[in-house]
Amino acid sequence: MKNIGFIGIGVMGASMVRNLLKQGFSVSVYNRTRAKAEALQKDGAVVCDSIKDCIQNKDAVITMIGYPKDIEEVYFSDHGIIANAPQHAYLIDMTTSSPKLAERIYEEAKAKGLKALDAPVSGGDIGAKNATLAIMVGGDEDAFDACQDIFKAMGKNIVYEGKAGAGQHVKMANQIVVAANTTGVCEAISYCKAMGIDPETMLKTIETGAAASWQVSNNGPKMCANDFAPGFFIKHFVKDMKIALEECQNKNIQLPVLEKVYSIYQEMEDSKQGELGTQAIISKYSK
Repeated sequence: MKNIGFIGIGVMGASMVRNLLKQGFSVSVYNRTRAKAEALQKDGAVVCDSIKDCIQNKDAVITMIGYPKDIEEVYFSDHGIIANAPQHAYLIDMTTSSPKLAERIYEEAKAKGLKALDAPVSGGDIGAKNATLAIMVGGDEDAFDACQDIFKAMGKNIVYEGKAGAGQHVKMANQIVVAANTTGVCEAISYCKAMGIDPETMLKTIETGAAASWQVSNNGPKMCANDFAPGFFIKHFVKDMKIALEECQNKNIQLPVLEKVYSIYQEMEDSKQGELGTQAIISKYSK
């Protein structure tokens, strides 16, 4: 499989397309804001004016979109993917989205002779740029095997999680850990500042011990520098945590830390801070 249609050119999507191109894939791209797609022309991507044009004669179609409502439009509308994808194409949704929506995409794709995978990623803009994303995949295992070269162009830790929706459930687990970890880094920085300890030195010290994490090594220094440029938007993290909490509600599970972190980020989004990076939560500790 060498011909790919890629829909959704955001902070991570652009880097993912570049890595596919570097590995010899032919990639057509579509984005509602055309300028974002046009930025990839110099890298060799073909810019399309519609979803239908983007996915024509493609072996696989990848989506990396913001919200479940957008995914529904892209997949299920008359001008969308399922209605227009070539027979036997692989549909790979790499957006973090609802497990139930992943199951619906799988079933409707299967009815059309298409093979769908939910394959959300973790690693942020850095992982996307370096092709080191963790990719968690749900769907049929033979479809997962067939798409290995595609996944390897974008990530390093590529894991088959189980049936349709399983990839999204594992991504929810990932976001639950991130929620607790991010606030833990904030509290450690706040503690050191209060005690007269240099927080940047602290982060360098603990990043190789039991407290080591991606958040400590990557977002911790940004927090210290008040660098709130988005590697991952607050608005998207709010969306992810809301999905996880809805899944918890369906199973009568209570996750109090997740609930608290969600409430803090929701407050930030409500105050027009949704376009900032998730590390901007440190501002709630400095007041």
